[in-house]
Amino acid sequence: MKPRIAVGAIFTESNHLVGRMTDMENFERTEFRRGEEVLAATDGVLGGSIAALRGRGAEPVPLIYASAVPGGPLTIECYAALKADLLGRLQAALPVEGVLMPQHGAAAVDEIGDLDGDLIARVRELVGNAVPVVVTLDCHAHVTEQMVGNADALLAWETYPHRDSYSTGARGANMLMDIVEKRVRPTMAMAKAPVIVGGYMGSTDDGPFAEFMRKAKSLEQLDRVLSTSAFLVQPQLDLPDMGGGALVITDNDIDRAVELAAALGHYYWNLRSRLETPVRVPAGAIAEGLQIDGTVLLLETSDCVGGGATGDSAAIIRALLEAGVEDRSLAMVVDPESAAACHQRAEGEDIALRLGHKLDPRWGEPLEVTAQIEQLTDGKFVYSGGIWEGITGDMGASAKLRIGNIEVLVMSKPTYDWADEQYRSAGMNSEGAKFIVVKNPMNYRIGYDGKFRAAFPLDTPGPTVASLRHVKFQRLARPYFPADQDIPGFTPRILRGRA
Repeated sequence: MKPRIAVGAIFTESNHLVGRMTDMENFERTEFRRGEEVLAATDGVLGGSIAALRGRGAEPVPLIYASAVPGGPLTIECYAALKADLLGRLQAALPVEGVLMPQHGAAAVDEIGDLDGDLIARVRELVGNAVPVVVTLDCHAHVTEQMVGNADALLAWETYPHRDSYSTGARGANMLMDIVEKRVRPTMAMAKAPVIVGGYMGSTDDGPFAEFMRKAKSLEQLDRVLSTSAFLVQPQLDLPDMGGGALVITDNDIDRAVELAAALGHYYWNLRSRLETPVRVPAGAIAEGLQIDGTVLLLETSDCVGGGATGDSAAIIRALLEAGVEDRSLAMVVDPESAAACHQRAEGEDIALRLGHKLDPRWGEPLEVTAQIEQLTDGKFVYSGGIWEGITGDMGASAKLRIGNIEVLVMSKPTYDWADEQYRSAGMNSEGAKFIVVKNPMNYRIGYDGKFRAAFPLDTPGPTVASLRHVKFQRLARPYFPADQDIPGFTPRILRGRA
């Protein structure tokens, strides 16, 4: 008989610095698969998991796959409902030969904390100690003692910007099948360094994190090393014992796993200063950009929906207008009130609006403008790459406005930005634009590849700031970098997996 492998996850990334919670509606409008719908996935980490399991002769047993755009911690009610659904389906499916969980690893629940660790622990309680549980993670996961202690193997994505979600799903499935078929006996250790830095310097194409990733992956050539993973933690979480580092899985050799992980933990700590993001003030970046021949990306990393922000900042629109930019430029803002007002008017009409800073008003004042409504849309678009490739995104009622030569996309709902899909859906052509506001610290490298001459990360207020130096964490205790530049006698914290 084919081995039966349960597949399910609650996949999202949380941010404690935003002013809103994540509820069921966030999952319903992103990607929520139940039962047989799980098996229909062909892309992303879930699609890779399903295809690889079938390729190994296993029967995937679907649970749920609930995926949401990053936001605040889940409400207790939302998590309780999702967990009950997943565990209820797992209970009904028993017995199974294994469980594969394509999680994110940086999700939090209000008043509880670590979602991923709690869910993995509950799965372990249901299936018992003899059934292997393998979990795939984003390389921004907050790896905790619960996660390491209750999974047989944790494997992280190897690229940022993320190109390998499908292949990581396949790696997780193959690791699980190797355990089921008794080809390997994984022993796992995680070394953590208290380094809390933004995502801009976390590229795996070049720079310090790419160097660290190469160092970690090179160890897979050693005898009895099954897998290594490098982690740059989601820095806008506020949980105990946060940090980045590396995880090593060996074949029945825990001492070797600890030794190699510890060495990587020291290596990561020594990279800390190089991982800090250099930022520019908007006016300076615009002035410098005007001297450059070609398109310049203005990276408003502090308002990154992909990191949990609301996307409602108008700071860069304000800066473009104050600078008197005369070249065609693109900007975006989430403002359901203004979008609704536009949809009560007709295309071609002028409208007076107070743009932005309404969903999370802690970070700025609305911008008063008079604009022309050029196009009204329903806000639907299809992702052309990334972790939701092929999935339909929904910005809600949206409008393309023109303020002088600045084209502004006003959206009702925040959506993760990969490339220029949102702009294109509203008839806004990124080709030839002088400035393009991008609210993501990393995806622009792929989404706008070959379309820009320079990209400047900006220093603006918001919940996904480029540097965590001045963030006042409540649960994360010092010392940690960058609040503390050094920790005398530093030793990485070691988390040991199941024997």
